[in-house]
Amino acid sequence: MNPIANVTPPPLPADLRSPGSANAGNGKGEGGFLGNLKDAIQQVQQMQTSAHSQVEGVLNGSGGDLNTAMIAVEKADLAFQFMMQVRNKIVQAYQDVSQMSF
Repeated sequence: MNPIANVTPPPLPADLRSPGSANAGNGKGEGGFLGNLKDAIQQVQQMQTSAHSQVEGVLNGSGGDLNTAMIAVEKADLAFQFMMQVRNKIVQAYQDVSQMSF
């Protein structure tokens, strides 16, 4: 049996390459998990703001489309529910780690 040769693993993302590269993430001085979490929260907030403005457009009669507004509201709702599930998993992981005895 011949050994497998020339197999290289895929490259790691920049924020996982070395412990000193934690500031190489999103250009704001934060990288890794915290930077990604903040970006996701900002995206959810932008979706909620967009949905709110589209609903206001429909209610004011300023040219807003009801279908587009409803889709934006549902997207914002799903994104918020997803973020709440992520939050719950983070809290559960913290509780599990804090209950460990060393």
